[in-house]
Amino acid sequence: MYQRLPGKERIREFLLRCDREAAEEVRRGGCPRCSGRLHQADYPRKPRGDDTNPDPVFRLSFCCGVEGCRKRATPRSLRFFGRKVYLGLTFVIAGVLGQGGSGVGAGQLQKLIGVSRRTLRRWRRWWTTLFVESRFWQAARGRFQTPIVAADLPGQLLDRFPGNAHDRVIALLRFLSPLTTSSLPESPAL
Repeated sequence: MYQRLPGKERIREFLLRCDREAAEEVRRGGCPRCSGRLHQADYPRKPRGDDTNPDPVFRLSFCCGVEGCRKRATPRSLRFFGRKVYLGLTFVIAGVLGQGGSGVGAGQLQKLIGVSRRTLRRWRRWWTTLFVESRFWQAARGRFQTPIVAADLPGQLLDRFPGNAHDRVIALLRFLSPLTTSSLPESPAL
């Protein structure tokens, strides 16, 4: 599906720009352990869900320059969803389309984004159990006036953000971005 989105290049560039802004904020803050200077230490990723991009893709990251510390500081990301191999956008869209009642069956979803049924089941389980039980969700769910039903995640969550489909997906990726890293102190454990 991501391959078929109009303006895909613009979406990719926008997400990269958001990641760069988050990275600059982390770099300015210094090492989370010793406040030392951070040096660029991006690492390559081979994300699935964007097979049309021939360019190397890097996860923005830093490493402390203080000898003896060398702690890594990886900023939040809108492009990558933690250690998952698929792009965050693919993960979220598949979660929404894979919900019951969305009109998209597993076979059709498999063809749209190239994800196996097993992976789709694992993602569905993540949304309805691991995510719901996470400290992040336990703290964040109170932000929503009307309770969100676990079986309706991530669709109901997406519906809570204003704007057109593009704006809502970006808002959801921003909302979930604390889950994309574990190297910063404010990052919640899942």
